[in-house]
Amino acid sequence: MRTGIKFDVSPPDRLRLERVINDRNAAQKHAWRASIILLSADGVGTAAIMRQTGKSKTCVWRWQERYMATGIDGLLRDKTRPSRIAPLKPAVINSVVALTLTDPPGETTHWTAAMMATASKISASAVRRIWKSHGLQPHRYRQFKLSNDPKFAEKLHDVVGLYVDPPAHAIVLSFDEKSQIQALDRTQPGLPLKKGRLGTMTHDYKRNGTTTLFAALNILDGTVIGRNMQKHRHQEFIRFLNAINASVPSDKAVHVILDNYAAHKHAKVREWLDRHPRFTFHFTPTSCSWLNAIEGFFAKLTKRRLQRGVFHSVVDLQAAINRFVAEQNANPKPFLWTADPDKIIAAVKRGHQALDSVH
Repeated sequence: MRTGIKFDVSPPDRLRLERVINDRNAAQKHAWRASIILLSADGVGTAAIMRQTGKSKTCVWRWQERYMATGIDGLLRDKTRPSRIAPLKPAVINSVVALTLTDPPGETTHWTAAMMATASKISASAVRRIWKSHGLQPHRYRQFKLSNDPKFAEKLHDVVGLYVDPPAHAIVLSFDEKSQIQALDRTQPGLPLKKGRLGTMTHDYKRNGTTTLFAALNILDGTVIGRNMQKHRHQEFIRFLNAINASVPSDKAVHVILDNYAAHKHAKVREWLDRHPRFTFHFTPTSCSWLNAIEGFFAKLTKRRLQRGVFHSVVDLQAAINRFVAEQNANPKPFLWTADPDKIIAAVKRGHQALDSVH
């Protein structure tokens, strides 16, 4: 027969237990555990504690012993119980990880939890736990493109040098075209954003024509020269170069950073450069649009003005673009390059080595 338990509760512990009992937001299990301890400290017998708390004898004894062993914190914390499901063996986990790193059977593009569960003879939830613990996400992928330009390092240092240390008494412009901007009109008006509901927009649309934005970002002061044109041939490029020539001070050299689009190297464009010796072109390496600073401006334009915009005509679209350019020029910010070109070159080399080793 178990002998009676008697212990003393210190004043701070008593005060804390009474607060738990009187707290309306406290869990009920914490309240009756605290009552068991206070009643035991007051000398109340086990049978009386059982009647007042409505708990069994073994339950009263358990929490008396828990308080004697771990104090109040032991009352407010349940012991961790072992899982009813046996843990997976390391061999099973390793086989799932190894199988995930291979191509799935048939023409399936990637592994799913259900497919892996069938192949490994475990549950889909177990597969997800294994993937999460090992940082595997077969349903996701990242896009990439490595430059194959034989003069990649030379062109990279040339462009980054213009960003970091531009020539004195010169203007550095980052240029590109954003072509085929569509004037999209929705088939039905959407509902506005409100609490508990997203704003709505129809999935279908009406095409009202396209425009092409020619834009040049001044690296030093952050202003943008922009023109909307119908096409993006060498003729339009030359017209935009004339607009730049008229906009910038005539006593300064102009360095233009641009990509390798065929219109930029047209014979007519080279003739224009011969007639305007203060202009110098600096071509980015192939497949390196991220190196052109104007792409950041295009990304902001797309997210803030075009992606959710509703345009009833090309004129409306061009007006919206012009207003965005004006807003950019009203509060310009100089472009700041921070990446180390040597680290970029090393990363590209590692990427080529990884592709060569796999393929």
